[in-house]
Amino acid sequence: MTDSLTHHPAEVARSSNRMTSLSRPSWQVARPVRRALSFVLMLLLLALVWEGMKWLGGNPWRPDANPLGIEHDPPYRWKVASDLNLPHLWDIGRAFSEPARRNGPPLVNLLAGAALFTFREAITGFLFGALLGLLLGTIFAHSGLLERGLMPYVVASQTVPILAIAPMVIIWLKAGWVSVAVISAYLTFFPVTINTLRGLRSADPVALELMRSYAASRWQTLWKLRFPAALPYIFTALKVSATASVVGAIIGELPSGIRDGLGGAILNFNQYYISGPSKLWAAIVATAVIGIAFFVIITLLEAVVVRGRREEE
Repeated sequence: MTDSLTHHPAEVARSSNRMTSLSRPSWQVARPVRRALSFVLMLLLLALVWEGMKWLGGNPWRPDANPLGIEHDPPYRWKVASDLNLPHLWDIGRAFSEPARRNGPPLVNLLAGAALFTFREAITGFLFGALLGLLLGTIFAHSGLLERGLMPYVVASQTVPILAIAPMVIIWLKAGWVSVAVISAYLTFFPVTINTLRGLRSADPVALELMRSYAASRWQTLWKLRFPAALPYIFTALKVSATASVVGAIIGELPSGIRDGLGGAILNFNQYYISGPSKLWAAIVATAVIGIAFFVIITLLEAVVVRGRREEE
């Protein structure tokens, strides 16, 4: 009898996962390559639209100011396409190699250091927020009373603008980088909580009944059946939270007075936007890069974990 209690739940969970998981077609092997190509094509399309707007309604092109060496007078004058509002892409690229300040290091060096600093804050907040979200989602999935009592407060926490909360958190935690990580965690935990709850409740009801018939414990049911079923939901939330944590870190840096991260760089270059708009755009590009990199890391982790679960099955 003891042997059936310890082994049958695992077999039931494996059978359920085999039944619910679709076989992976051979054409899906090249999916990462297709995604990368799609991303590159979208960037090229964006660049084409960007420069096309400037060709039609931007400032006149000077031969000595563009790598094409051409002179062009756009037929229209659109304010949104002016060099102040929308610099040329090559001007933004050239800004990375120019000094951030007079006789200083290249801008790319400054932004690289700022990106690493912000990434440290973001990943710390992401890990804390993800763990909190997993814990809350698991508790809510096993206790309807706690879900009904606490879920309204979890939802209400996201209705307060982060710009209103950030200064208070900075004051409470003495304006250190830890306070910025807490703000990132604040933006991270909510989607993880909701998706974990939904994922844990997505398990096959027939498989749940079988697990109960074999007297499986809550831990066995959670680990062998509910958690594997929830993995797609959890990783979807983690990918959303990864980019949100970067945004939270940058927002948290603004009122904290921290100048070592991308928030400080954006605030600094914004003050000199009239004289050098390309530097601010370069900082925005650096922000997008670390957000995309964080998203890619979670995507790769998802592929490793899901493949590992399949191999175990």
